[in-house]
Amino acid sequence: MSGGLYSMNSQEFDKTLDLTSVKPYGDTMNDGKVQLSFTLPVSAGAEATEAAKLLIKKMGLENPQVVFFKELTPGFTFFNCYGSCSHSVDYSTIYVPKVESNVMDMHQTDEYIKDNVGRPLVVIGASTGTDAHTVGIDAIMNMKGYAGHYGLERYEMFEAYNLGSQVLNEDFIAKAIELKADALLVSQTVTQKDVHIKNMIELVELLEAEGLREKVILICGGPRISHELAKELGYDAGFGMNSYADDVGSYIAQEFVKRNSSQK
Repeated sequence: MSGGLYSMNSQEFDKTLDLTSVKPYGDTMNDGKVQLSFTLPVSAGAEATEAAKLLIKKMGLENPQVVFFKELTPGFTFFNCYGSCSHSVDYSTIYVPKVESNVMDMHQTDEYIKDNVGRPLVVIGASTGTDAHTVGIDAIMNMKGYAGHYGLERYEMFEAYNLGSQVLNEDFIAKAIELKADALLVSQTVTQKDVHIKNMIELVELLEAEGLREKVILICGGPRISHELAKELGYDAGFGMNSYADDVGSYIAQEFVKRNSSQK
């Protein structure tokens, strides 16, 4: 189909909107419709439904509707609800710190390292601390990769070592010293009570104590990680949701070249 909205890309479409006042979209532009799901510690019934509606109103939403509810177990009821948000944000003023690199595919990154470094870069990755989840680090490191994006183990110009999960920070650093790592990748999935923050800070402090912090490219990633948070905690870059080995590999290669160029 040609013409109208269907022929526009996302940037062109944005220019047709008033980005100074952005609201949620449901059925009609700027209708403010949002969907909520939550559980209340009460038995299912008319009173429970009314409690859900009152709670939605207290959240600042108008026209609350409960479209589905189910008692999960005696005394606990799950709700699916809708409401209308009257607030908006000025999208045109928003700034989010992002990783600055030109994203390349595997072949382009390999060629870039060959031309600008001349040797494979050593990369070590792990889910550190008590974190037992390896989905994230495997997606970046393992040869098969994820969603059609090959992992760093498949790259010709990366020597990639995936240490798995529940790796103590001390052991992670010891391995980095043994293998003379150029970059360290830390995956953090478990975030209850900010355990990931404490663990990430500890790693930075241990690296600084060993005099290694400035000698390695330090990267963290996970579903609750942002580049802004990573920088605040002393990391060089942070990769959150929808990040792939292409993003991480490109950044490592370009950051390594940038650092070495500035030292010459």
